[in-house]
Amino acid sequence: MQGSARGAGQERACTRAAPNAAGAPRPLLSRVVAGPASSKRSSRDAHVVHSTPKPAPAAGQIDWDRVSEDDIDAWDPRNGPPTPLLDTVNFPVHMKNFSVPQLRQLCKELRSDVIHTVSQTGGHLSSSLGVVELTVAMHYVFNAPEDKIIFDVGHQCYIHKILTGRRSQMKTIRQTNGLSGFTKRSESEYDPFGAGHSSTSISAGLGMAVGRDMKGKRNNVIAVIGDGAITGGMAYEAMNHAGFLDSNMIIILNDNQQVSLPTQYNNRNQDPVGALSSALARLQANRPLRELREVAKGITKQLPQPIQVATSKIDEYARGMISGSGSTLFEELGLYYIGPVDGHNVDDLVAVLSDVRTADTVGPVLVHVITEKGRGYLPAETAQDKMHGVVKFDPRTGVQQKGTAKAGSYTNYFADALIAEAERDSRLIAVHAAMAGGTGLY
Repeated sequence: MQGSARGAGQERACTRAAPNAAGAPRPLLSRVVAGPASSKRSSRDAHVVHSTPKPAPAAGQIDWDRVSEDDIDAWDPRNGPPTPLLDTVNFPVHMKNFSVPQLRQLCKELRSDVIHTVSQTGGHLSSSLGVVELTVAMHYVFNAPEDKIIFDVGHQCYIHKILTGRRSQMKTIRQTNGLSGFTKRSESEYDPFGAGHSSTSISAGLGMAVGRDMKGKRNNVIAVIGDGAITGGMAYEAMNHAGFLDSNMIIILNDNQQVSLPTQYNNRNQDPVGALSSALARLQANRPLRELREVAKGITKQLPQPIQVATSKIDEYARGMISGSGSTLFEELGLYYIGPVDGHNVDDLVAVLSDVRTADTVGPVLVHVITEKGRGYLPAETAQDKMHGVVKFDPRTGVQQKGTAKAGSYTNYFADALIAEAERDSRLIAVHAAMAGGTGLY
């Protein structure tokens, strides 16, 4: 799935500073980052801005995927967290020359920025915290908006909005005349499909992939599905259709343990995501391996039918030796399965997605990414609802500022009426939309 070069009109200028050996910042250096250079990855020596000349902790002592109380205590009371590297990124092209250590720093700054912003506006917090590294890796590897990135369950998109020219408007999110809380086509060329809830991304992506092929284009189409959306029947219909058409597209399953997958990854009862699975995922994504497999499949199609059946079984068993325990379902639907991948390891995400993008193969690929909802913010990680949807809150404690409502909500009135009916008729059974709390039934 080969990405194409970005047009010359999408060059951006950015300014950065690098620390010298003593930890003090050097003078600001002007640098132009061009699209074509980003696709070759020929230079990843972009410089980092340090907000103060004070020596920073050693890299090994920093939790890049965590925002601690000490971090929050160091925020400016008015302006929030220091984000020197994020301040240089207005669009994805500005991060194309970043090194992997700089990508880790960018993730930490993004996580802090989202916590600070949502604490003042309310909104969907934990879903966005869970996809920080994944969103950074996608925009680093792919060339949006030419490559189409579709978010299923649109409230995963806050990081995406920040990285695509809308950071200055984030304080207006979900407000009158402000940013939408979901992806919205009229809002940005980086939002190719509008989505709230759910399970529609693969169907939309498949349609875009078919249209792309009819026009003879070669851009990538990436559908990011998760946060419960994989349980929708439309998602499985779309995967089955994608496997049948054998169109080039990439499906990223954002598995945050909040969904009842057939592969038993829910409730944290999943296979370990560590060094071994990381190595296996990189092996499965390996470009020569996938291209060799495509050549072998082409040869076997010329052989008699019984031999084709035998070789397909051999391929299935061989793939099972290096695949995660959830691969069989997706392989049966006609998708090439890669995973599970640690969704908070930006090194692995960049490596796997880069191999998927550059491999000269045909057909849909599913990358299974394990993430944690609310990752890096202790109040969200420990809350029963993971601080999924919040009102304004204290960023240090996570305590929400819930005022007294002047009138009850429709949800509460409905729940009270349903309980009253159930008290009169014990045969009454309530069926909710996979979220008892959100529908007033819990």
